[in-house]
Amino acid sequence: MSQYPVTFDPPPEAAEFYAESLAHLVESGIPFMLSGTYALGCHTGIMRPTKDLDVFCKPGDAPRILAYFKALGHRVEFEDERWIGKVWRDGNFFDVIYNISSASLPVTEEWFRDVSHAEVYGTTVRITPPTEFILSKVFIQDRYRYDGADVAHIILRQHEHIDWQRLLDAMELHWEVLLIHLLNFRFIYPTERHCIPLWLFEELLGRLQTRAELPVPNLRVCRGRLLSPRDYLVDITDWGFADVVGKGLEESHDRNQ
Repeated sequence: MSQYPVTFDPPPEAAEFYAESLAHLVESGIPFMLSGTYALGCHTGIMRPTKDLDVFCKPGDAPRILAYFKALGHRVEFEDERWIGKVWRDGNFFDVIYNISSASLPVTEEWFRDVSHAEVYGTTVRITPPTEFILSKVFIQDRYRYDGADVAHIILRQHEHIDWQRLLDAMELHWEVLLIHLLNFRFIYPTERHCIPLWLFEELLGRLQTRAELPVPNLRVCRGRLLSPRDYLVDITDWGFADVVGKGLEESHDRNQ
């Protein structure tokens, strides 16, 4: 169970919807975990207002969850086939997230390997483990939303429960993003550097040195749109860089997991 007391204070009608939704999710028997603000609170004790629930599940289970709630009379939709669906009742909703769309990191059975539970709105639910919580946050670096503080706080409070090798394996293709967050942590908490294993820094800095000794790639690519599609749009439309993701040119990136 969570080591921190979990209390949230949304509007009464939203709290009722969240409580009923979590109870229905448990009753459905479909594997899921609660992430976002709720998982952050459970892992760190940080509480802040939230407008929805972030429910994570495997891609194959997302349609099952939507179908289950549709049968209960809720309005459901796939907001973006690549990563997210929604369940609505009146003006309240919860997200059904099954992929970190920026980097194509789907929720897999491995996400459910480590067990973390908390009681939220009277229902005991599984919450996103620290390692996977970091994976859900590292690519959110938009002009109007940056989740690096969440990553730093999880490392500070949960470093003993982070599977560092698993984290590195998942970030193999985008290891520089992981290195940036780890350096960010070292800067923020200079007395807590022991929270990150030295071997991981040595591995990532070794990669940096190796790449510095090799020629730069032939194709001019901007990977910025993995972090913020709108902030790096000019690089693709005007400055001649190739796009690394298949996002629409008008995609605003107003919502991310």
